[in-house]
Amino acid sequence: LVAALTSVGWQAWNWYQNRNAGEAGALYYAVQQAAEQQDAQKARDAAGRLIGEHGGTVSAQLGALLSAALQFETGDLANARAQLEWAADKGKDAALRDLARLRLAAVLLQQGEHDAALARLQAAPTASYKARFNDLRGDVLAAQGKKAEARAAWQAAIDGLAAEGEDAVTLREVVRVKLESLGA
Repeated sequence: LVAALTSVGWQAWNWYQNRNAGEAGALYYAVQQAAEQQDAQKARDAAGRLIGEHGGTVSAQLGALLSAALQFETGDLANARAQLEWAADKGKDAALRDLARLRLAAVLLQQGEHDAALARLQAAPTASYKARFNDLRGDVLAAQGKKAEARAAWQAAIDGLAAEGEDAVTLREVVRVKLESLGA
C-alpha cells in the first residue's frame, strides 16, 4: 500500500511539474510573440502573468528580460526597471540575475540615478559578466565626473576583455575609445 501510494504521489508530482512547465512555456511564447510584433503592452502583460503564476521558473526570468528589453526600446524605462528589478532580485538563475543587474544598471544610468546604478554593479558578477560590469561602472563614474575612477573601471574592462580573445574585439575597442576620450 505504501509503495502504491508513493508511486501515485510521484506520478502526480511529475504531472503537476510538467503542467506548470507547459503553462510557463506557453506564456513565455506569448512574450516572444509580442516582442516580435513590437507590442510592448502585450509583452508586459504576458510577462507579468508569467512572473505572477510561474515566478520560480527560468522562463519567468527570461520573459522579464525580454519584456524589459522591449520596454526599454520603446522608452518605457519605468516598466523596464520594474521587470529588471524582479529578475535581478528574485530570479533563480545566477547568470540571468547578473544580466538583469547589468541591464537594470543601464536603465538607472539612463534615468540619472547614478548611485543606484553603482549599487547594482557592486556585487561581484559571474566571471563571464565581469568585464561588462566594469565597462558600465566606468560609464556611470564618467557620468558622475569621476574621471580617475572611470579610467580604472574601463581599464579593468579592457583587461578582462583581452582574456576573452577574438570574441570581444569590438567591445574592447569601444571601451578603449571611451578610455581615450577621458584624455590624460
